[in-house]
Amino acid sequence: MLMTAQLPQSQTTSGSSLYEQDFYLWIQTTAELLKQGRLTELDLENLIDEIETMGRSEKKALRSNLEVVLMHLLKYKYQAEKRGS
Repeated sequence: MLMTAQLPQSQTTSGSSLYEQDFYLWIQTTAELLKQGRLTELDLENLIDEIETMGRSEKKALRSNLEVVLMHLLKYKYQAEKRGS
């Protein structure tokens, strides 16, 4: 028998208020709605905002990490006398 998680009633009536009140529960509920294919019940406005924010954050983190790697490579090449053992 397939069991599905019960979603909070507040998600179906006002996903936006759940987003503002309990972000973690909003994430869990949104994931469950996606798994169940209940796309019409999604809080699309906040979901889109979160995906865009996540994309910007990941891009910023990647850029920062690349800068650190490049700095280490430059130091390795041009400061050979300061290398450790």
